[in-house]
Amino acid sequence: MKVSELNIDQLEEAASMLKAIAHPMRIAILNFLEDGNKMTVTEIHQKLQIEQSTTSHHLGILKDKGVLCSKREGKNTFYFLKHERLSSIVDCISQCTV
Repeated sequence: MKVSELNIDQLEEAASMLKAIAHPMRIAILNFLEDGNKMTVTEIHQKLQIEQSTTSHHLGILKDKGVLCSKREGKNTFYFLKHERLSSIVDCISQCTV
């Protein structure tokens, strides 16, 4: 699909998602969730070595903007990429910063 084929609502949604991703910790979260990985808040905050409340805040933003989804299993909530294609954004960023 070409940008010229997108309507204004789709462009607004894409811009909103990119704004949500545009934070170092959120890029790291996307990186952890590549390849269909699912992780809990606890697993993510331990990997990032930041407070759990801060991790929850970042996850909430990503979920609110349609970047992530979550699924509750027992006491745990697992987060994962809403669209696996989003992992290509992380790949692109990684290649562009070398």
